[in-house]
Amino acid sequence: MTDTATRAAEQDAVRARLREEYLAPPAERPASSARGLHHTALLSQDVRRTIDFYQGVLEFPLTELIENRDYAGSSHFFFDIGNGNLLAFFDFPGLDLGPYAEVLGGLHHMAISVDPERWEHLQGKLDAAGVEYVVHSGVSIYFTDPDGARIELIADPLGEMYGHHVL
Repeated sequence: MTDTATRAAEQDAVRARLREEYLAPPAERPASSARGLHHTALLSQDVRRTIDFYQGVLEFPLTELIENRDYAGSSHFFFDIGNGNLLAFFDFPGLDLGPYAEVLGGLHHMAISVDPERWEHLQGKLDAAGVEYVVHSGVSIYFTDPDGARIELIADPLGEMYGHHVL
């Protein structure tokens, strides 16, 4: 067995042990203590560019634009991504923030569920805007926003992923 195959087999065994130890059958799971995701906050280099992309291209309505209470001169703004969930942004003018980087504890990507008809429509809008993307499994579009954050538009219903129930 190759080193890669050995590592894969070891990881499969670890996942199996973790599932056995922590994953209760759906009927036995307690209700979550959370009501839902209030908002996820990302960083924006340019407020107008971010609004143009998220409201103009992805059609997520801007719902509020206020000053950030923690940093004078900074904006805190929100987009409606459905089901009472918000995508928020901060800009930090005057701070020399580096480009997006994948780090432990950081954002890998954010998956946003859209109806299949909207998925195709938004794919066309990404094309028209010249946004490069990759389609995976016929239901996921992966791309980066203007600041480098990775976004996935997934046509699967909430609680499902590629034909598997995850909720």
